[in-house]
Amino acid sequence: MKQKHSRVTNLICIAFTALLFVSVQDMEAQDKKKKNKKGDATEIPAPPTKKEKTIAELVKTSKKIDGLFPIYQDTITGTIQMIISDNQVNKEFIYFSQIADGVLDVGRVNRGSYMGSKVVKIEKYFDKIEFVAQNTSFYFDPESPLSKSKDANITNGNLASLQIEVYDKKKGLYLIKADELFLNETFAQVKRPSSPGESPTVFKLGSLNKAKTKINSIKNYSENTNLEVEYVYTSPSVLNNGSSAVADGRNVSIKVFQSLMAMPENNYEVRYDDPRVGYFTTQIDDKTTTNSIDYRDLIHRWHLVKKDPNAAISEPVEPITWWIENSTPLEWRETIKEGVLKWNIAFEKAGFKNAMVVKVQPDDADWDAGDLKHNVLRWTSSPEPPFGGYGPSFVNPRTGQILGADIMLEFVHFTNRVFYDKVFSLASLEKPFEASEENNTDHLYCSLGHQIQEEIMFANAAASTFANSDLEMERIKKESMLALIMHEVGHTLGLNHNMKASQLFSPAQLNDAEFIEGKCLTASVMDYAALNITRDRTKQGQYDDVTVGPYDIWAIQLGYTPFKSENERQALLNESTKPEHIFGNDADDMRAPGKAIDPRVNVSDQSNDQITWAIDRMELSNDLMKNAKTKFTKSGESYEELRRVYYLLSSQKATSAGIISRFIGGVYIDRAMAGQSGGTKPYTPVSLKDQKRAMAALSNYVFAPNAFDVPNELFNYLAVQRRGFNFRTPEDPKIHNQVLTYQKNVLNHLLHYNTLQRITDSELYGNEYKLSAFMTDLNNAIFKADIYGNVNSFRQNIQLEYTNMLIGILTGKQGDNYTNNAKSMALYNLKNIKTMAGSTGDVASIAHKQHLKILIDNALEDVK
Repeated sequence: MKQKHSRVTNLICIAFTALLFVSVQDMEAQDKKKKNKKGDATEIPAPPTKKEKTIAELVKTSKKIDGLFPIYQDTITGTIQMIISDNQVNKEFIYFSQIADGVLDVGRVNRGSYMGSKVVKIEKYFDKIEFVAQNTSFYFDPESPLSKSKDANITNGNLASLQIEVYDKKKGLYLIKADELFLNETFAQVKRPSSPGESPTVFKLGSLNKAKTKINSIKNYSENTNLEVEYVYTSPSVLNNGSSAVADGRNVSIKVFQSLMAMPENNYEVRYDDPRVGYFTTQIDDKTTTNSIDYRDLIHRWHLVKKDPNAAISEPVEPITWWIENSTPLEWRETIKEGVLKWNIAFEKAGFKNAMVVKVQPDDADWDAGDLKHNVLRWTSSPEPPFGGYGPSFVNPRTGQILGADIMLEFVHFTNRVFYDKVFSLASLEKPFEASEENNTDHLYCSLGHQIQEEIMFANAAASTFANSDLEMERIKKESMLALIMHEVGHTLGLNHNMKASQLFSPAQLNDAEFIEGKCLTASVMDYAALNITRDRTKQGQYDDVTVGPYDIWAIQLGYTPFKSENERQALLNESTKPEHIFGNDADDMRAPGKAIDPRVNVSDQSNDQITWAIDRMELSNDLMKNAKTKFTKSGESYEELRRVYYLLSSQKATSAGIISRFIGGVYIDRAMAGQSGGTKPYTPVSLKDQKRAMAALSNYVFAPNAFDVPNELFNYLAVQRRGFNFRTPEDPKIHNQVLTYQKNVLNHLLHYNTLQRITDSELYGNEYKLSAFMTDLNNAIFKADIYGNVNSFRQNIQLEYTNMLIGILTGKQGDNYTNNAKSMALYNLKNIKTMAGSTGDVASIAHKQHLKILIDNALEDVK
C-alpha cells in the first residue's frame, strides 16, 4: 500500500510542476507586452548592451601633455598612456636616447653619453599597436628587379606589441598604455651585459626594479615627444659597493632622456663618404650594384640651406645655434664662444655666412640642457671625469642628417688631478702601458681632453722656468681650451679625427714664434697633437691651435658647399694630395702596439719630423727632471706635487719613445685614387735612413744603461700624501716596475707579430731595413753595452723581459701568429745572448747572466 501511495503522490507532483512551468512562461510572455496609445500590445525591447569606454573616460584622472604623441599621465599613480593617430600608423619615426645622469662604475654611462638613434615604424596588428625597429643597413635600387626581394633574410626588430585600450573611430585615435615602452629597456639597452669570465667582484648593476623605476619629466612638442626616465637597478647584496660616486651599490639610478621624433620632411641632400676625407658615416651596403665596392655610406652633416641660393656667400635659412650652459664658469664663456665661432671661417669658404651662432642659456631658462631642441655646450665636474671634452651628435639613420648635438666639458681640464690617478698611479704601472683597442679607437668617444690635460701639466712644468710663469700658464690654459672647443665642435659638424694632421710644419717652423703666430699648428684641429713646447724657452711661441686648419676648411667645403655639379665636388676631392689636406683617422693610427702601419698617423706627436721632435721632447723632460725637486717642492706642503711631476716627465719620455718605435717596419699610406694628380704609391716603406735613426734613438733613450737616470736623491721624495685609511700600501715608489713598463711598451710593438711580418713582407716592395738587420740591432741595443761586465738593475730587468719575449715567439701562446722568418731570428738571437752571457761582473750580474742562460737552455730544449 505504501508503494502505491508513493507512486500516486509522485505523479501528482510531476503534473503540478508542469502546470506551474506553463503558467510562468505565459506570465513572462504577457509581461513582455505593453499597451500602446491605441491599446495595442507591443514587444518590450531587450536590455541595452554594455556601453564601451571612451578615451575620455580612461584618462579622466590623468593630466594631458600634448605634442607629437599626446601623453596622459595619471595624477595619482604616475602611469602613462599615449595616443597614436591613424595617420601615424605605418609611418617611420626616429628614436633617440641619451644618458641624463649615470655612474662611471659601470662603464661609459655618464651625463651626455649618446646611446644612438634608430628608425622605428609604428604598425597595427589586429587589436595591437607595434613598434618595430627598421633595418637601415642596406640599399636596393628601386629600378632593379632585385628590389622586390629587399626584405629577404633581413630582419627588423619588434620592440613592443601593446594592446589597444580604446579606438576612437570618429577621430582616428588609438589609446595604449605606454609604461612598457619607456619604463622597461624596450627601445634601448641601458644595463650592459656581463662579459664572459668577468670577476664577481666587479661592480655591477642589479636587476631592473619596475616598482622603483619612474618617469621624472615629460616634455612634448609638435615634432618630438621627450621623457626623462630614472631606471633603478637593485640587488639584495653586492660584493663591490662601487666608488664614492655611488651612495648605495644595491640601489643605483641611471637617468635616460628618451625621444620619439617625427621623420624630417625636407629637401636634405644626402652625401656619400670618400676615404680621402674624414666624416662620421652611417654605413650602408648597396645590394644591387655589381661594382667591387658596394659602399653607399652617408656622411653626417647638418641641413644648411642658403637664404639666397644665387649668392656666393649667404646666411643660412636656419643656422647651427649653440647654447652655453648656465653652469659654465664665467671666465671661460668668451673663450668657448670664440672656439665655436672659429668654424665660421670654414663655412664662409663653403658659401655660408654666420653658419654658427652662440647664445648663453639664461639662468631662469625653462628648458634643461638635455633638451633635444637645443645644442648645448655643457659643463660638469664629475667625481671620476670620463673625458675633458666630448662632442657627440645624433642623426637620421635614413639620410645622415645631423638632428642635434651636445658638447660635454669637464672642469678637470683645468686641474692637475685625474692623470696622476689614472696614468701615473702605481696600479697602472703593474701592467703594460697599453690601453685596449676598444678604448683607443672607439670613434664615438673622444679622449683629446685627457691628452690635452697631460700636455697642459707638462707645459706648466716647462713654463715654471719663466719669470712670468703665472701669465704663461694662463696663456697655456686659454689656448688649450680654445683648441679643445674647436676640436669637439668639429665632431658635432660631422668630422672625425685626423691623426695625420700634425705633419704640417717642421720642428724649426714650430720653434719660430713669429711664423706660427695666429695659426693652427697642425693641418687640422681634429688631431691629438702634442702642445708646442720648445726646449729653448727663449723661442717659445704659440702652444696650441688658435684657429681651424687648412684641412678643416677643405673638409667643411666638401661636406657643406652647395655644389652645382658632381664634377665640381670631384675637383675639390682631388685636392686631397696637397700636403695641408693630409688625412688619417683612428682606424689608421698606431697608438696600440702592432696596430696600423703608417707612423705619421699617431697621437701626442708634432711636426713633419717626429723622430727629431720626440728626441727633443725626451731631452726637455730630462732637463726638467734635473731641477724638479727644487721647482716642485714647497715648504709646508707634502711631496705630492713633486711625485706627480716625476711621473709626468717619465711618461712624456715613454710616449715619445713609442712614437719613434712606430717608424721601424712602418709603411706610409697614400689614399689618392688611381691616376690622381699628386698621388704616389698606396704603400711606401719608411726609408732605411729613418728606420736606422729610430733604432739609434731607442737604443740611446730607452734601452741604454743610463736611459732613465735621474738624480738619485729624487727617489727619496716621491711620497704620496696620506688621506686617512684610503691610502696605498705599500707606499714606496715602484721605480723599476715603472721603467720596465715604459720599455715593454716599446718592445710590445717592435716584437709584435704584425710588425715583424710587415718588415719581411715590405722587403718585397721597397723596405731596405731587413728583418735580420733589425733583430740584430735590437739585440745589440739591449745587451752589447754591458753584457761583458756589470749589468745594472734596470738593464737586468729589460734583458730578462726581452729574452722571455724571444722565447715566447718560439714557444708561447701567440707563437702560431709569428712567421717562420721571425722565429728563426728569435732563435738566432737567443743563441747569441747565451754566447755573450759569460761569468763576469759583480755577483748580481753573474747571477743575472746565469738566469739568462738557464732560461735559454730550457727554451731550446722545448724547441727540440
